[in-house]
Formats: sequence, C-alpha cells, structure tokens
Amino acid sequence: MSTQADVKSIDTLAFVKAALATFGHESGQALGEVELQSQRIVDWICVEQAAFWKTEVRKAADLVNQAQKDLEHCRTYKKVGDNQPACVEEKKALEKARQRLARAEQKQEAVRRWTPVVRQQSQEAGVRLTRFREVIDLDCPKAMARLERMLRALDAYQHTSSPRGPDDAAAGAAGSAGGAAAGPRADSVARPLDESPSSAPTPSAPPSSAEEGGAA
Repeated sequence: MSTQADVKSIDTLAFVKAALATFGHESGQALGEVELQSQRIVDWICVEQAAFWKTEVRKAADLVNQAQKDLEHCRTYKKVGDNQPACVEEKKALEKARQRLARAEQKQEAVRRWTPVVRQQSQEAGVRLTRFREVIDLDCPKAMARLERMLRALDAYQHTSSPRGPDDAAAGAAGSAGGAAAGPRADSVARPLDESPSSAPTPSAPPSSAEEGGAA
C-alpha cells in the first residue's frame, strides 16, 4: 500500500474554503431576513388584522344602529296623513351599513379561522430554519476548520523532502564500494595497499676513515 499523497492542487482546497465562508455569510443574512419577514406576516395576520377587523365590526354595527334610527325617524316624522313616507335615502343608508357589517364580520371570521393555521405553519418553518441555522453556525465553521488543517498538512508535506527508498540506498552503497576499489585519489595522502615499508630507499652509511685515507 502506497503511503505517498496524491496532491493535485492545493489552491482548490483554498478556493473551496473561501467559497464556504462566502456561503455561510450570505446564507446567514438571507436566513435572518426570512425569519424577520415571516414574523412580520404572522404579526400582521394574527395581531394587526385581528384588531383591525374587530374595530371595523364595531364601527359597522354602530352605523347599522344609526341607520335604523334614521329610518324610524323618517317613518315617524315624515308621515303625511295615512301616506307612508318612502324614506329612500334612509333605506339605502341602512342597506349599505348592513353590507359593511357583513363584510367586516366575514373578515373577522377569516382571521379567526386562519390564525392557528398561520401560527402552526410559522412554527414548522421556524424548526426548518433553525436546522439550517445550525448548519450555517456550526457545520460550516467545522468544515472550514477541517479544510484549514488539510491545507496546513499539505503545505507542510509540500516542503518536506522525499525519503530515499531501498533502491537509492543500494545504488549509493555500490558507488562507495567502486570508489574504494579504484584506489586513492590523486590528491589523497593515503599510502597504497601494495606498498610495503621495505621497498622504501635506505640511507647510505657514512664512509670509514681508511676509505677516506685511500681516497686521498
């Protein structure tokens, strides 16, 4: 099994780390905006609209009561003899007030019916958003930290010299043996192996006194 790393491009990991950081930042901002808008919708339907149509129902009911009083007043004080007054304007106003009241009551009922549905859907969406928030706040930093460790390890590996294998060691040993068999180098002061001390020249003995006289 090979223990060497097959590294193609360290820059790719750096690019993935930067892209992951950008994703986490932009996703966090988008998620915050979604949560804010979701809460605004829930408040608008369940709180603002409920209060608005409750007020509208009360106002419409007051208008109906006032229109009924106006119609009774018309029928009582505008009667001439046995002729019943038409009171057309008062009848139109009463009909309009009743329509307004009916519409307000329908809206109020719709808000009351949809309020629990909206709250339930908002809670379910909140659970999904919370899970996604965990991915952004926890998983993304973990992944970035792991990529950083990988980058550091690869960078250290890149600056580490390759170890010598068995073949390289054998070749080096053979080269050393060949150099020793060839003998010492020219600039070496070592004595050759086949040179013995007896082969060295011996100094001659000094001449005797008789030999010196004969020579004279």
